[in-house]
Amino acid sequence: MEATSLSSQFALTRTSNNEFIRNSGLAFPHFLYPHKIPALRRNLLSVKLSSIIADNGGGFRGEKHRLGAKDGVIVVDHGSRRNESNLMLNEFVAMFRERTGYPIVEPAHMELAEPSIKHAFDSCVRQGAKRIIVSPYFLFPGRHWHQDIPQLTAEAAKEHPGVSYMITAPIGLHEQMVDVVNDTINRCLSHVAGDADECVVCSGTDKCRLYETTKHQ
Repeated sequence: MEATSLSSQFALTRTSNNEFIRNSGLAFPHFLYPHKIPALRRNLLSVKLSSIIADNGGGFRGEKHRLGAKDGVIVVDHGSRRNESNLMLNEFVAMFRERTGYPIVEPAHMELAEPSIKHAFDSCVRQGAKRIIVSPYFLFPGRHWHQDIPQLTAEAAKEHPGVSYMITAPIGLHEQMVDVVNDTINRCLSHVAGDADECVVCSGTDKCRLYETTKHQ
Protein backbone atom coordinates (compact mmCIF):
# COMPACT_ATOMS: atom_id res chain seq x y z
CA MET A 1 0.00 0.00 0.00
CA GLU A 2 1.28 3.45 -0.84
CA ALA A 3 0.63 6.61 1.12
CA THR A 4 -1.33 8.90 -1.17
CA SER A 5 -2.14 12.02 0.80
CA LEU A 6 -1.28 14.26 3.71
CA SER A 7 -3.66 16.39 5.73
CA SER A 8 -5.70 18.42 3.26
CA GLN A 9 -4.39 21.66 4.74
CA PHE A 10 -0.83 20.76 3.82
CA ALA A 11 -1.15 18.48 0.78
CA LEU A 12 1.49 19.06 -1.87
CA THR A 13 1.10 18.34 -5.56
CA ARG A 14 4.24 17.67 -7.58
CA THR A 15 4.51 19.66 -10.81
CA SER A 16 8.17 19.42 -11.89
CA ASN A 17 11.60 18.79 -10.41
CA ASN A 18 11.19 19.59 -6.71
CA GLU A 19 8.63 22.30 -7.45
CA PHE A 20 5.28 22.22 -5.71
CA ILE A 21 2.02 24.03 -5.46
CA ARG A 22 0.14 23.96 -2.19
CA ASN A 23 -3.51 23.08 -2.52
CA SER A 24 -4.22 26.33 -0.71
CA GLY A 25 -2.88 28.22 -3.70
CA LEU A 26 0.48 29.18 -2.20
CA ALA A 27 3.51 28.91 -4.46
CA PHE A 28 6.09 26.62 -2.91
CA PRO A 29 9.63 27.55 -3.97
CA HIS A 30 11.76 25.67 -6.42
CA PHE A 31 14.81 24.68 -4.39
CA LEU A 32 17.17 26.04 -7.02
CA TYR A 33 15.75 29.54 -6.74
CA PRO A 34 16.31 30.84 -3.20
CA HIS A 35 15.41 34.38 -4.26
CA LYS A 36 11.77 33.27 -4.16
CA ILE A 37 11.86 32.65 -0.41
CA PRO A 38 10.89 36.24 0.62
CA ALA A 39 7.78 36.10 -1.56
CA LEU A 40 6.86 32.73 -0.06
CA ARG A 41 7.29 34.11 3.45
CA ARG A 42 4.96 37.00 2.66
CA ASN A 43 2.40 34.58 1.28
CA LEU A 44 2.61 32.33 4.31
CA LEU A 45 2.07 35.25 6.65
CA SER A 46 -0.91 36.57 4.75
CA VAL A 47 -3.16 33.59 4.04
CA LYS A 48 -5.56 31.89 6.41
CA LEU A 49 -3.20 31.85 9.37
CA SER A 50 -6.17 31.96 11.70
CA SER A 51 -7.24 28.54 10.46
CA ILE A 52 -3.76 27.01 10.38
CA ILE A 53 -1.86 28.49 13.32
CA ALA A 54 -3.23 28.00 16.82
CA ASP A 55 -3.50 30.80 19.34
CA ASN A 56 -0.79 29.29 21.54
CA GLY A 57 2.06 30.32 19.25
CA GLY A 58 1.91 27.77 16.47
CA GLY A 59 0.30 24.44 15.79
CA PHE A 60 -2.33 22.98 13.52
CA ARG A 61 -5.96 23.13 14.67
CA GLY A 62 -6.70 19.47 14.17
CA GLU A 63 -7.70 18.04 17.53
CA LYS A 64 -10.41 15.80 16.06
CA HIS A 65 -7.77 14.06 13.92
CA ARG A 66 -5.38 13.29 16.75
CA LEU A 67 -3.74 9.89 17.04
CA GLY A 68 -5.52 7.06 18.81
CA ALA A 69 -4.50 3.97 20.73
CA LYS A 70 -4.09 1.92 17.54
CA ASP A 71 -1.79 4.45 15.89
CA GLY A 72 1.98 4.21 15.88
CA VAL A 73 4.46 6.99 15.19
CA ILE A 74 7.90 6.52 13.65
CA VAL A 75 10.20 9.52 13.95
CA VAL A 76 12.86 9.00 11.30
CA ASP A 77 16.08 10.93 10.80
CA HIS A 78 18.92 10.41 8.34
CA GLY A 79 21.17 8.34 10.54
CA SER A 80 24.83 8.93 11.28
CA ARG A 81 28.10 7.04 11.64
CA ARG A 82 28.52 9.04 14.85
CA ASN A 83 26.72 7.09 17.55
CA GLU A 84 26.25 10.14 19.76
CA SER A 85 24.12 11.72 17.04
CA ASN A 86 21.96 8.62 16.71
CA LEU A 87 21.38 8.49 20.46
CA MET A 88 20.04 12.04 20.35
CA LEU A 89 17.10 10.79 18.28
CA ASN A 90 16.28 8.39 21.10
CA GLU A 91 16.26 11.34 23.49
CA PHE A 92 13.95 13.32 21.23
CA VAL A 93 11.56 10.38 20.84
CA ALA A 94 11.43 9.97 24.63
CA MET A 95 10.61 13.69 24.96
CA PHE A 96 7.99 13.43 22.21
CA ARG A 97 6.36 10.37 23.79
CA GLU A 98 6.22 11.98 27.22
CA ARG A 99 4.89 15.32 25.95
CA THR A 100 2.21 13.89 23.65
CA GLY A 101 1.19 10.84 25.63
CA TYR A 102 1.15 8.73 22.45
CA PRO A 103 1.67 5.10 23.52
CA ILE A 104 3.46 3.82 20.42
CA VAL A 105 6.39 5.95 19.27
CA GLU A 106 9.57 4.52 17.79
CA PRO A 107 12.82 6.05 16.47
CA ALA A 108 14.27 5.06 13.11
CA HIS A 109 17.26 5.96 10.99
CA MET A 110 16.91 6.06 7.24
CA GLU A 111 20.41 4.64 6.78
CA LEU A 112 23.80 4.07 8.42
CA ALA A 113 22.41 2.98 11.80
CA GLU A 114 19.80 0.89 13.56
CA PRO A 115 16.92 0.81 14.22
CA SER A 116 15.89 0.97 10.59
CA ILE A 117 12.49 2.05 9.31
CA LYS A 118 11.60 -1.62 8.88
CA HIS A 119 12.60 -2.42 12.46
CA ALA A 120 10.54 0.50 13.79
CA PHE A 121 7.54 -0.44 11.62
CA ASP A 122 7.67 -4.04 12.88
CA SER A 123 7.91 -2.80 16.46
CA CYS A 124 4.85 -0.57 16.09
CA VAL A 125 2.80 -3.45 14.69
CA ARG A 126 3.91 -5.77 17.49
CA GLN A 127 2.60 -3.18 19.95
CA GLY A 128 -0.80 -3.25 18.29
CA ALA A 129 -0.64 -0.38 15.79
CA LYS A 130 -3.04 -0.60 12.86
CA ARG A 131 -1.97 2.72 11.32
CA ILE A 132 1.61 3.95 11.16
CA ILE A 133 2.48 7.64 10.95
CA VAL A 134 6.02 8.16 9.67
CA SER A 135 7.27 11.61 10.66
CA PRO A 136 10.53 12.67 8.96
CA TYR A 137 12.80 14.55 11.35
CA PHE A 138 14.07 16.66 8.45
CA LEU A 139 13.77 20.35 7.78
CA PHE A 140 12.89 20.44 4.09
CA PRO A 141 11.48 18.08 1.44
CA GLY A 142 14.51 16.81 -0.47
CA ARG A 143 15.20 13.49 -2.13
CA HIS A 144 14.99 11.52 1.11
CA TRP A 145 11.40 12.69 1.67
CA HIS A 146 10.36 12.27 -1.97
CA GLN A 147 12.02 8.96 -2.67
CA ASP A 148 14.04 7.14 -0.04
CA ILE A 149 11.72 7.22 2.98
CA PRO A 150 8.60 6.30 0.93
CA GLN A 151 10.43 3.37 -0.67
CA LEU A 152 11.78 2.05 2.63
CA THR A 153 8.39 2.44 4.32
CA ALA A 154 6.58 0.68 1.49
CA GLU A 155 9.00 -2.24 1.76
CA ALA A 156 8.43 -2.44 5.50
CA ALA A 157 4.65 -2.34 5.08
CA LYS A 158 4.59 -5.31 2.68
CA GLU A 159 5.02 -7.68 5.62
CA HIS A 160 1.98 -6.28 7.40
CA PRO A 161 -1.17 -6.52 5.26
CA GLY A 162 -4.07 -4.62 6.75
CA VAL A 163 -1.85 -2.00 8.35
CA SER A 164 -2.09 1.43 6.72
CA TYR A 165 0.53 4.13 6.86
CA MET A 166 1.28 7.67 5.83
CA ILE A 167 4.38 9.85 5.62
CA THR A 168 3.92 13.35 6.99
CA ALA A 169 5.51 16.55 5.78
CA PRO A 170 8.95 17.38 7.17
CA ILE A 171 9.30 20.20 9.71
CA GLY A 172 9.45 22.84 6.98
CA LEU A 173 8.48 26.46 7.59
CA HIS A 174 6.68 25.99 10.90
CA GLU A 175 6.78 29.37 12.62
CA GLN A 176 7.96 27.90 15.93
CA MET A 177 11.23 27.01 14.22
CA VAL A 178 12.04 30.73 14.39
CA ASP A 179 12.04 30.46 18.18
CA VAL A 180 14.06 27.25 18.11
CA VAL A 181 16.79 28.76 15.94
CA ASN A 182 16.84 31.99 17.92
CA ASP A 183 17.03 30.13 21.22
CA THR A 184 19.94 28.04 19.94
CA ILE A 185 21.83 31.15 18.81
CA ASN A 186 21.28 32.87 22.16
CA ARG A 187 22.33 29.79 24.12
CA CYS A 188 25.58 29.43 22.17
CA LEU A 189 26.34 33.13 22.49
CA SER A 190 25.78 32.87 26.24
CA HIS A 191 28.17 29.93 26.43
CA VAL A 192 30.86 31.79 24.47
CA ALA A 193 30.44 34.74 26.87
CA GLY A 194 30.87 32.40 29.85
CA ASP A 195 27.31 32.81 31.11
CA ALA A 196 26.01 29.32 30.30
CA ASP A 197 27.20 25.73 30.08
CA GLU A 198 27.40 23.95 26.77
CA CYS A 199 24.12 22.49 25.58
CA VAL A 200 23.76 18.74 25.15
CA VAL A 201 24.43 19.04 21.42
CA CYS A 202 27.74 20.89 21.75
CA SER A 203 28.91 19.25 24.97
CA GLY A 204 32.38 17.79 24.64
CA THR A 205 32.84 18.80 21.00
CA ASP A 206 34.69 22.11 21.50
CA LYS A 207 32.62 23.46 18.60
CA CYS A 208 30.72 26.14 20.47
CA ARG A 209 33.39 28.82 20.54
CA LEU A 210 34.34 32.02 18.76
CA TYR A 211 36.81 31.61 15.91
CA GLU A 212 39.15 34.52 15.25
CA THR A 213 40.38 35.14 11.72
CA THR A 214 43.83 36.48 10.95
CA LYS A 215 44.05 39.70 8.99
CA HIS A 216 46.17 39.51 5.86
CA GLN A 217 49.00 42.02 5.68
